[in-house]
Amino acid sequence: MKEQKAVDVISVCNTDGEILPLRLQLVDENKQLLRIHIRQARVTERIEHIGAEAVVFHCRAEACDRMLSFRLKYTYRSHIWHLL
Repeated sequence: MKEQKAVDVISVCNTDGEILPLRLQLVDENKQLLRIHIRQARVTERIEHIGAEAVVFHCRAEACDRMLSFRLKYTYRSHIWHLL
């Protein structure tokens, strides 16, 4: 099973109900708060099981003077973002 970590995300929704992550915030292994501005996000997977509707985004961001690539999952029912 994939390791998932719940994270705080700021996102927007358009008039069609599509959600887009803009920034995320998490605490690293050194107990430092990191705020990451997402530069690109695209939907790579839609999960549509009974009671488990979710969407997975492939994201790119710049942090600590380097480009990061990561995936975020948003679960509609629980309204929780996970870093995969």
